[in-house]
Amino acid sequence: MGIFERKEREKAERRSLIMSCAKALILEYGVEKVSMGDIAKKAELSKGTLYLYFPSKDVLFKDICDEAAAKFSEYVESRLKESMSGLEALKQYWISYLELYGESDDIFLLFNMRHFLAPDGSFISVEDTTWSASYVFYYLIKKMIEQGVDEGLFEKDIEPGLIVRAIIGLFSQAVENAAKLPRTERKPDLVIDELKTVFQIMLRGIAREGIDRSLLVLPNKKTDE
Repeated sequence: MGIFERKEREKAERRSLIMSCAKALILEYGVEKVSMGDIAKKAELSKGTLYLYFPSKDVLFKDICDEAAAKFSEYVESRLKESMSGLEALKQYWISYLELYGESDDIFLLFNMRHFLAPDGSFISVEDTTWSASYVFYYLIKKMIEQGVDEGLFEKDIEPGLIVRAIIGLFSQAVENAAKLPRTERKPDLVIDELKTVFQIMLRGIAREGIDRSLLVLPNKKTDE
């Protein structure tokens, strides 16, 4: 390995370390209470070095959210099949969500940072690729609902974009309420149950009359059929 390659690897490793330290601090103390100085101290770096990698908290938190969104998008899309209906794709989306976040505190981490970056919820008000983390979640669900409409599984007069914004807003509220609790009292499984209820209500509300209602039930865990 040459000098250039080694330096690039060291930069990537240091960047990963900074992001990991930031996530640990946010989970412990909350977004608002964590400063760049706190992150630098935990990473055993000077603030000057930290700012070379991330010029602000906003940039650091956005990069963490974008990285998680890209990971989730890749995870979901790798499990989708061309033969799936829009409804089947939505259920696979939910299963993928359980597999990645069902037993993890990351769900609190990401929504906390999302709220810090867009406290008024504006990140879901428009279909805007400049805010890539939220756009991934918005786009994936919207695309699946549109497919279901085309297939006659969902009502034709619904507005997919409005449905997606509503569900993301409800998801955000559920997670943010739980995130306000002390870390020892947070129960990811309870939050997942609440998110499942929201998702199923959405499915039942947009499903075309005559659809087998059992098809609108989401699994409780990733091992359910």
